Amino acid sequence: MRVYLVQHGEAMLREQDPERPLTQKGIADVRRMGAFLKPLELAVRTVWHSKKMRAAETAEFLAKAFEAAEGLVPRDGMGPDDDVEGVLAEIARGGDDLMFVGHLPFLAKVAGKLLAGDPAAEPVAFRKGGVVCLARTDSGTWQVAWALTPDVI
Repeated sequence: MRVYLVQHGEAMLREQDPERPLTQKGIADVRRMGAFLKPLELAVRTVWHSKKMRAAETAEFLAKAFEAAEGLVPRDGMGPDDDVEGVLAEIARGGDDLMFVGHLPFLAKVAGKLLAGDPAAEPVAFRKGGVVCLARTDSGTWQVAWALTPDVI
């Protein structure tokens, strides 16, 4: 099983727009990431994303690069400071690959719990518009399979 953790693309400041949509750079970065991922033929069951506009837009742009059997699913409880237990429970069910598009520190807590057993650990350096792929080993532990940021593609 693979889990893809995606930090939303660069967003406008709250003073510019309280909804905080993606900036032009954020849109360009996420589109470029999607184009890079497309040949990998990722197959995820579902893409959960926070209900905040910047995460929803990021999920929509990325989802064009692959097929998500159950599509995009906006979820409560994926805000920056929300509890990660709901996402961890979904991951624990196992099965098909999943993608979660959200915010820091939420994504860092998910990665910390899976990789180090501690949500306070920070084993991954997330970047806006970046994708971190975690893979569960045969023994049930988690490893970083790969990570991409818009500035390296």
